[in-house]
Amino acid sequence: MSKQVVILGPTASGKSSVAMAAAQQVEGTHIVAVDAMQVYREMNIGTAKPTAADQQLVPHHCIDLVDPSQRFTVTQFQEKARGELTKLGESGTAALLVAGTGLYLTAVIDNLEFPGEWPDVRAELEENHNTTLLYAQLKQLDPVAAERIEPTNRRRMIRALEVCIGSGRPFSDSGPGTSAYPDNGIVQIGLRWKREVLAQRIADRVDAMLEDGLVKETKALLRRRPAMSATARQALGYKEMADHIEGRASLAEAKAELVLRTRQFAVRQERWFRRDPRITWVEVHKDPIVEVMPYVLRALKA
Repeated sequence: MSKQVVILGPTASGKSSVAMAAAQQVEGTHIVAVDAMQVYREMNIGTAKPTAADQQLVPHHCIDLVDPSQRFTVTQFQEKARGELTKLGESGTAALLVAGTGLYLTAVIDNLEFPGEWPDVRAELEENHNTTLLYAQLKQLDPVAAERIEPTNRRRMIRALEVCIGSGRPFSDSGPGTSAYPDNGIVQIGLRWKREVLAQRIADRVDAMLEDGLVKETKALLRRRPAMSATARQALGYKEMADHIEGRASLAEAKAELVLRTRQFAVRQERWFRRDPRITWVEVHKDPIVEVMPYVLRALKA
């Protein structure tokens, strides 16, 4: 197997820019995006997807896999990403995995097995639009899972309930075992910023996304037929802009909500990653490329 190195961290931490710089330093390196939302075509600005220019400079994998109307599960991502890594390994190509979605990364680099699916149960749950009631139901059926899931995260909530009801067992019992950290031989390098500095980087990124046309991109997605899936529509950036476009919030209110939700998401990302003792953390102060790239290059060349 050829070299695999992971660069991870919260949103707006600079992991993608580090990966791009490192991949260009080590000839033949490819980037594998490990992100739950970059799999959707046409969702470019809000997901901070690599630009067309970046993709010309360095080959990227696991982006633009499905239309926004389609449901795409972590199990499907696991299969796709492992297939891509196998092909890269067989050709002797180094892979830089750029990870913002913790569960997706764990699914790819560790031997996780996921519980089955019960589409009829899921369909019935999705008809219930009262997220508060769904969360209360989950707390009753599986308090451990409820503790791990945000009360506003309908997608994960419905998945947990689907497994509880369909299997008759708590989702937390049949879960993928994300608390196991086997020695898989893969170097993981994490970017860590002071909380207040990362918060400002997030605010700056939201400003840049709006300047780049996030509202226009969201309008185009909302006009698509078939319509966006529930998962895609709830993605950071698109939910808030949809609220603005459809008259539920002013642009200023939508922007403020996006900044707030992104900061909250970054905290959850950090909490997930910090549980993994295999990660080497790099404290970033000013320039993530200058400060982190030496660690990545050392791992790629080892």
